[in-house]
Amino acid sequence: MHRPGLVGSTPPVNNDGMKLGLLGIDARIAEVVAVAAARGDTITIGCDLPTVGPLAAVVAADVPRDPSWEPLLESQVCDAVLVGGDGWTEARAAGVRALVQAGRTLLLSHPLSLSMLWAYELDMIRGDSGATLIPFLPDRLHPFIRRLQERIEAGLAGADPLGPVETITMERRLVDRSREAVLRSLAVDADLVRVLAGDPSRLSTLGTADADAAWNTLAVGFTGPAQVPVRWQVVRGEKPGLRITLVHAEGTNAVDAPDASLDEAGHHDDAPWTWTGDRSETQAFNRGALMLDELHRRRELTTIAPAAWSDAARTIELAETVPRSLAKGRAIDLHQEEFTELGTFRGTMASLGCGLVLMTLLLLVLATLVGGIAREAGWEWGERIAGIWPMVVLAALGLFLALQVLPLLIGAGTRPPGAGNSGDRPRHE
Repeated sequence: MHRPGLVGSTPPVNNDGMKLGLLGIDARIAEVVAVAAARGDTITIGCDLPTVGPLAAVVAADVPRDPSWEPLLESQVCDAVLVGGDGWTEARAAGVRALVQAGRTLLLSHPLSLSMLWAYELDMIRGDSGATLIPFLPDRLHPFIRRLQERIEAGLAGADPLGPVETITMERRLVDRSREAVLRSLAVDADLVRVLAGDPSRLSTLGTADADAAWNTLAVGFTGPAQVPVRWQVVRGEKPGLRITLVHAEGTNAVDAPDASLDEAGHHDDAPWTWTGDRSETQAFNRGALMLDELHRRRELTTIAPAAWSDAARTIELAETVPRSLAKGRAIDLHQEEFTELGTFRGTMASLGCGLVLMTLLLLVLATLVGGIAREAGWEWGERIAGIWPMVVLAALGLFLALQVLPLLIGAGTRPPGAGNSGDRPRHE
C-alpha cells in the first residue's frame, strides 16, 4: 500500500489574495470558498445567497449581502465571481449572461443548467467579450485519470501487460436517482468519458419501459474514436461517487472516486481516491483547491488540459441527448459541427433560402390563379397585381443574396485574442 498522496492541497496563506464575489452557492462552490479563506483570498460580497441551512454557514456573517447580481459587474468589487447552482433561477441565469457580456472572470459550478442552448449562448457571448469561464470539472486533473488514459493508450499500442482495454465501465452511485439528479451526474461524468475515450460518435440508452422508473437503473453507452466502448450506469449507493473500471483482455484496473460531502456545519469531507488492480494506492483529492489554483492560474501544467467552457457545454448537450434516446428507444449519432456566430448565420441563411423557394412556388400558383380570375372578371387591377409577382420574387432573392455578405461587413465569426477555444459542437441526427 502506497502512502496517500495529496492533489490540490492548501498551501500557506498568501499575501496577494484575490477578491472573490459570490453569485449563489452550492456544495462545490462552498469547497472553493473554504480553501480561499485558508489561503488569504477575500470574499467581498455575496449575491443571491441562502439564509438558512449548511450552505448559509459557509460564508462569514460579516460578508456584505445583496439579493441582486448587479454589484458583481464592477471590477472594483471583485476580481472573479464564483457561481453556484443551488436555487437556480432565471434571474440568476440572466445575471451570469450579463457578467459574461461584461467580460468578467467566472468559476461556475457544473452543471448550472441542463439547457444546451443556454450553455452555447454563453460560449458565443464569451467569444465576443473575452470573458474567462472556468467550469467546475476538476476530476479530469487527478493523476489516476491520467494513469487510466495511459493504460488505454498502452493497450491500443499492444504494450500493456494485461492486454488491450476491451471496455470502460462507469458506475455512478447515487442516493437520489431522480431524472434531474441522474442527468446532472451524467453531465459531470461525461467529461471523463471524453477525456478517456474521446468525443463520442454515438450515444445509446438502456432502461425500463416505464419512463419514470428508467432513471433508477439507467445505462448509457458511448462509442468514440478510441474504439473503446464506454458504459455508464446508475447504481444505488449510500456514499455517492463514481467507479471507473478498465476491463482488459486479461484483468482489470479500477479507480473509485467518492464525491465530497458537506455536513450540517458546512464542513467538507474529501474522501481519498483509490486505485485497485495491478496495484493498490490511495490519493487524497481537494477539488476546491484545484479549481482555485486554476482561477489563480498558478497550477502546474499537466498532460490533460483543464476543462474549458466548451467542454462543459459539450457535456450538457450529451446529457440532454439521453432523454431523447430513451424516449425513441434507439441510438443517437453525434456529429461534430463548429458552433460559432458564423455557423449559426449560415444555418439561418440555409433555412431562409429553403423558405424562399417554397414561398416563390406558392406565390407563382397564387399569382397565376388571381391573374386568371381577374382576366375572366375583367378586373384590371387584379391583372396588374398578378403581373408584378416576378418583381417581388426578384427583390426578395436580391435581398437574400445581399445578406450573404453581411458576415464580411461585421466580421462575424472572429474572436478577440485570448478569448479561448470554443471547440466543436456535437450535432444530432
